[in-house]
Amino acid sequence: MDFLEELHANQVGKIKEYEPLANHTTIKVGGPADIFVEPDSIDLLLKTMEIVQKHHMPWRVIGRGSNLLVSDEGIEGVVIKLGKGLDHLEVNGTEVRVGAGYSFIVLANAMARRGLSGLEFAGGIPGSVGGAVYMNAGAHGSDVSKILRKAHILFPDGTVEWLSNEEMEYSYRTSVLQKKRPGIVLEAVFELREGDRELITVEMKKHKHYRRETQPVKPCCGSVFRNPLPHHAGKLIQDANLKGFQIGGAQISELHGNFIINTGNAKAEDVIKLIDHIKKTIFESTGIHLHTEVEIVQREID
Repeated sequence: MDFLEELHANQVGKIKEYEPLANHTTIKVGGPADIFVEPDSIDLLLKTMEIVQKHHMPWRVIGRGSNLLVSDEGIEGVVIKLGKGLDHLEVNGTEVRVGAGYSFIVLANAMARRGLSGLEFAGGIPGSVGGAVYMNAGAHGSDVSKILRKAHILFPDGTVEWLSNEEMEYSYRTSVLQKKRPGIVLEAVFELREGDRELITVEMKKHKHYRRETQPVKPCCGSVFRNPLPHHAGKLIQDANLKGFQIGGAQISELHGNFIINTGNAKAEDVIKLIDHIKKTIFESTGIHLHTEVEIVQREID
């Protein structure tokens, strides 16, 4: 039985061939995945990975695609999307157990309605819980490391383990999953605290208003560069008079220098060229090396 036949035989979930990843990234660019799978549950994700390993298929996991730039050539092998099958939610007092496919913004709003505090910073962060936990997403002086109790992780060898906050080894926009122990976030347990529903809602509205006033609404991939602290990437780009600069259909946002928007017909190549231009310009003018926060995925060509 070949790889596709085995996936279908096990009814793991949604399976497509040559699925355009522009349909699954927030910047709306990206070529096809050879095979695209959206498992219907954690158990079926585990089965999918078992089949992937059995057939020695190259693989990659995505969430809501908010921090992802896929090349125009697409991704070889299998792309596994953590979506509707992994969007469960349980709330017990101040403890929240949530699937990796759950929207981070939707979770923040749901907890605000319950009068649970700790996720106010997430009210404007696009993407999934899994992606947020993986990269220690944050804003407004807080981040995932402040609220995560533990994360349920699937490792490439098929083992599944709960990692504590300490074992996640969080730092600025990074975790142990990016460095020493690559793995897939299945679900997370957050420890929130009881708060005043009205005050939480006001705080979230303030953050939402700030983002609406300072960040683009057109398709984009979120913050492009990590802040080279104590500097801020957006300010460096603004000071270099790069806001509004455009290559093909990709443009540096007029609102915020650290965002690249798709004006309607951008290719991934346009975005990558624009990123390279920004890096070169900032280094020549300041001596500062900018490093991307967005993950750039390019097909390996023999």
